[in-house]
Amino acid sequence: MTVPPPTEGVLVDRYGRVVRDLRVSLTDKCNLRCTYCMPAEGLPWLAGPQLLTDDEIVRLVRLAVRRLGVTEVRFTGGEPLIRPGLVGIVAAVAALEPRPRISLTTNGLGLERLAPALRAAGLDRVNVSLDTLDAARFARLTRRDRLADVLAGLAGATAAGLAPVKINSVLMRGVNDDEAPALLRFALAHGYELRFIEQMPLDAQHGWDRSTMVTADEILAGLRTGFDLIPDPAGRGAAPAETWLVDGGPGRVGVIGSVTRPFCGDCDRTRVTADGQVRACLFATEESDLRGALRAGADDEELARRWRTAMWGKRAGHGIDDPAFLQPARPMSAIGG
Repeated sequence: MTVPPPTEGVLVDRYGRVVRDLRVSLTDKCNLRCTYCMPAEGLPWLAGPQLLTDDEIVRLVRLAVRRLGVTEVRFTGGEPLIRPGLVGIVAAVAALEPRPRISLTTNGLGLERLAPALRAAGLDRVNVSLDTLDAARFARLTRRDRLADVLAGLAGATAAGLAPVKINSVLMRGVNDDEAPALLRFALAHGYELRFIEQMPLDAQHGWDRSTMVTADEILAGLRTGFDLIPDPAGRGAAPAETWLVDGGPGRVGVIGSVTRPFCGDCDRTRVTADGQVRACLFATEESDLRGALRAGADDEELARRWRTAMWGKRAGHGIDDPAFLQPARPMSAIGG
């Protein structure tokens, strides 16, 4: 017998996982061209009318927080710092009751300039993508010579009080897989929290190859050449990263093994794309349209019903190890991280 989705209460799926974490993509555009994400020429971007307006974004976040049990809101992209209304969106979400924790995932370009305004608006913390400390490698990886701007953005975030500042790093075989210890030394020296992320099959080119992916075990082996790592006694909870104390602490390092160490059983996330589609999983091949309903005049109860139905259909896992696995048609830049 098929059990229907709940008609009231928080977002929950048929496996009993409760959603607390909302990821909202503010744009599919990005001002970098990372080789593992998109081609040099970029992608066909969403047209302006397809994007949710600032007011529509705030309405959906308000609905998620007040009716659906969300306590954490993460703004992503593309690159969210290029969204003109970002500061106002953050301020509106920070004014909600109950107030969610608000974070931002960014490539760091422009963060030095915007960090004070974002902190004043209510942003709590940032995650900054940084895959290398070598300027020449950075330029090859991102097709932009902007490493100095990212480093300035990290420093600016710290100065503005956006703590903890977290760094997300992806290691690629034969490209930067020798940099794990250097990245960790850099993070520890500056008080940043480093997270390594296994490269995932979310590139626009669909060129991901598991055999060339640097695995969580390999990342840890590389780190152990320079550091003593002890499993964090605090555990992971619903967080995607497994963490280790570095040289006895208090410094920590995390590894997000999305592919080889999936954490689907503890997943508490829901995603809304920049064009208003609900995604129950980063690797989902289906979406549920909220934008169309919202613009057709749906009230909050109807929007909540659609959202609950979308999450009720979430699969048990991402299925990357299944021979029938299909990479999502949308790349990461269009889904939101």
